[in-house]
Amino acid sequence: MTDGDRIPKVLVVDDEPNIRELVQVALKFHGCSVTTGSCGRDALRLAETGQPDLVVLDVLLPDIDGFEVCRRLRAAGNDVPVIFLTARDTTSDTVTGLALGGDDYVTKPFSVEALVARVRAVLRRTARAGGSQDGAGMLRAGDLELDEEHWTVRRAGTPVELSPTEFRLLAYLIRNQGRMLSRQQILENVWGWEYVGQSQVVETYVSYLRRKLDPLGPPLIHTQRGVGYSLRPPDGSSPGR
Repeated sequence: MTDGDRIPKVLVVDDEPNIRELVQVALKFHGCSVTTGSCGRDALRLAETGQPDLVVLDVLLPDIDGFEVCRRLRAAGNDVPVIFLTARDTTSDTVTGLALGGDDYVTKPFSVEALVARVRAVLRRTARAGGSQDGAGMLRAGDLELDEEHWTVRRAGTPVELSPTEFRLLAYLIRNQGRMLSRQQILENVWGWEYVGQSQVVETYVSYLRRKLDPLGPPLIHTQRGVGYSLRPPDGSSPGR
């Protein structure tokens, strides 16, 4: 399932027994250790005690819905990756889930192969992010500094609090500063999605970054309509390494 030897632990939470069993069997076949739950309370308890590497979480649970479960996990400082299962294929639901700190979503009915592919993509991305922290240095763009080792961001010396997804997006933009990046490129490299179709998610997270960074100095993230986004330091600033 991943590049390393460690067996990834996945928590699957859905109130439909057939879906739990189907997903559990598929993920075990692909090398995961799988724990299951049937409600929101199970999700919160098992996410804390089992320390999974990823949670596959149904949105429509009988007690606490999946969005609220994710909200509570993030509020408690638990950044475990979450893939939502949802029967509602609407952009607003997608953006809501991702804005709460979710990493991906799969619409019911779904193919097991598609879900496994999403799980693999998120686990690979998480493994790369975790590995890069050990020897990573400081990324800079003008007066913006992003420390990958300690997961901190400062602009003009002022700390900026970012969610894990905002942090990954900003790091990707800084690494490619000066380049015009398409929405597809950003989706593939930040969210791990290998297809187009959710550009509004990128737009939403770019707006989150702008709201946090722009009050501290000149705009850094620029839009080229119909193309994508580019992070450029103000004129006269040299790119950092």
